[in-house]
Amino acid sequence: MTNILLPIIKKITEQIDLFNSKIGTLISWLTLGCVINCFVVVILRYVFSIGFPWMQELYVWQHSIIFLGGAGFTFLHNSHVNVDIIYSKFKLKTKCYIDILGTLFFLFPWVIIIAYSSSSFISSSWRIYEPSSQTNGMPGLFLLKSMIWFFCLIIFLQGLSLICKRVLVLFNFSEKDLNNHPLYSSED
Repeated sequence: MTNILLPIIKKITEQIDLFNSKIGTLISWLTLGCVINCFVVVILRYVFSIGFPWMQELYVWQHSIIFLGGAGFTFLHNSHVNVDIIYSKFKLKTKCYIDILGTLFFLFPWVIIIAYSSSSFISSSWRIYEPSSQTNGMPGLFLLKSMIWFFCLIIFLQGLSLICKRVLVLFNFSEKDLNNHPLYSSED
């Protein structure tokens, strides 16, 4: 049974990682767009005394999308801020159990709470197709608010991928098969 499940688990992990990698790469281009847009807004305002509310909101939107949409990519590459007091001293299998239990009992409930508590906020925005509160601002504020649910989805999926990776390590799935990803490096 393990011989059948482990390759399936590996495939699930690969697909989730590929999805978050592609999303992160795509969203990273918004960083350039955000810088260019901010530069144009500053030049228009301070050189030509021209202002467009939608352009000012656009770089705020881009910034929001970069953080919310890029969170799964950041999680994939283990780049979120961690406070590691004793974790690094544990053996690989102990780390795997900590990661699995931490994801199940801390990350997943947190993501579910965010998704649930934001549901009325987002659905009411969709009900009225909420625009910007600024005159001549960005239309479709409901789309930006929906990024909260997208954030929850990609973080949940990457958490599932992390659990799958740790299960693979616990079942001694060949590290060569895991493409020598840094998350799998063994210190044992």
